[in-house]
Amino acid sequence: MKTAMHFQIIKDTNINFVKFMKYSLGISLLAILISLSAVLWRGGLNLGIDFAGGILVQVKFAKEVSVNEMRSALQPIGYDHATIQKLGEEEEFVIRIKEESHALKDLANILTGALEAGIVGNNFEIRRVEVVGPKVGKTLINKALWAVVLSWLGILAYIALRFEFRFGLGGIVALVHDTIITIGALSLLNKEFDLTIVAALLTVIGYSINDTIIIFDRIRENMAKNGKMPLVDIVNKSINETLSRTIIVSLTVIIVLVSLFFLGGTIINNFAYTLIVGVIVGTYSSIFVASPLVLVWEGFKNRKGKK
Repeated sequence: MKTAMHFQIIKDTNINFVKFMKYSLGISLLAILISLSAVLWRGGLNLGIDFAGGILVQVKFAKEVSVNEMRSALQPIGYDHATIQKLGEEEEFVIRIKEESHALKDLANILTGALEAGIVGNNFEIRRVEVVGPKVGKTLINKALWAVVLSWLGILAYIALRFEFRFGLGGIVALVHDTIITIGALSLLNKEFDLTIVAALLTVIGYSINDTIIIFDRIRENMAKNGKMPLVDIVNKSINETLSRTIIVSLTVIIVLVSLFFLGGTIINNFAYTLIVGVIVGTYSSIFVASPLVLVWEGFKNRKGKK
């Protein structure tokens, strides 16, 4: 009878992860503080037109044209500050303008006229026009926030039912930790926050909790097998047993995301950046935040029971 072979890049580790619990929680609190400070320093998130309201125009030129030429063409109408991104190798661009006060539909016509007047002898085709009013933007912000919060609550309920409340608490704190730090990383570089980023954050939440559940599942198995072993030792044993799997999966995902970041073009750049930060932070939190918090809750319950 053949036995299954499991590929491991790290074997028979016996790292005392719990020993670093105080340091890791301190690092996490510092990272959260820096993230919140970055958002406040920037005066809030750099909201894209999905949330702030504005216009998106996708235009393709017949001949080569530079971003600077397009900015010069938009300068007479006061929109040289617009975000202009090139799509792929062809002369195709996306122009994003945040605007709350003007009639946005009229703005699309004004923009087209400015390009015609400023870039002479270079025919272009308007391929897409998207207009988002400020009221719609505010509605989308509320829905995005609810999507993130409901995902947290749903995951908390799932873990609490499948495992125990202490596991659910550790998992949800780790997810809040991951979300705040990832948003902070976006704010530090003043990345635009739009619906694509919300999708990336929800993906990060799903990835992070999946990694956390793998460790929690092993903790539960070891608790059943080694009932007399202290919980501290069980947590360390479980993290070490799943460490190889965690590293392999995380590295594989990060390699793909780094490729997307450098080769996927400007449109997908922010999405890939968000996922890279989220996967790294999520892997860290599964080991150094979620699991140690199970011990913190257990210690709290024991102290409360002795009083």
